[in-house]
Amino acid sequence: MTREHGHTQAEVEARIGAGGGRGYLRDTVYGAIDGAVTTFAIVAGVVGAGLSPGVIIALGIANVLADGFSMAAGNYSGTKAELDEMQRLRRVEGRHIDEDPAGERRELREILRLKGLTGAVLEAATDQIAANRAASIQLMLVDEYGLAPVDPHPMRAALATFAAFLVAGLIPLLPFLFAMSDAFRLSIIMTGLVFFGIGAAKSAWSLSPWWRSGGETLAIGALAAAIAFFVGTLFHA
Repeated sequence: MTREHGHTQAEVEARIGAGGGRGYLRDTVYGAIDGAVTTFAIVAGVVGAGLSPGVIIALGIANVLADGFSMAAGNYSGTKAELDEMQRLRRVEGRHIDEDPAGERRELREILRLKGLTGAVLEAATDQIAANRAASIQLMLVDEYGLAPVDPHPMRAALATFAAFLVAGLIPLLPFLFAMSDAFRLSIIMTGLVFFGIGAAKSAWSLSPWWRSGGETLAIGALAAAIAFFVGTLFHA
């Protein structure tokens, strides 16, 4: 089995010393799936209603830009709230260290005890971490409050969401933008490939095989499109 990374002393020091980063997989996958689903839902709904390709293009582009910006803004606000909460809790823990250092040491000791440390090793580790204010606060954030060990970046998260939404959302519109024959059928095929591709790519970070992950994402998108098409047919002139 191929190793994902090396474990020599030099490799371990370089990797751990560099610190972990906060990934944007969730933001990208969420934006891409929503972009493809909502845009194709518009395409399917308008076609089901028997309206012109011009309406599809107008509504589709409006959705890609407006809904994509809305999703990015929402992600920015949510991620910013998460960052603000982490910063608030850092101040809270810092105040607790100043006001009740013995109580904070007991909390550190309990966290380390639950990690398997005992006896003299437990006491020594507690003293060592308690002597480092920043490390002590960070351990509290992760193990007492259940927060992520790295700070989020609201603007990067928002940009990842918007870019993924924009790229995936435009694909269902391409056959109509280029006035291709049998545009709706091509849009179905292209959007299906996008759904499957997103799911297959996502499998690199999951336990599911690529074909299952791709199939699940394709099924979700197909269901959303079928609902939109059905609703559109109710308004067919």
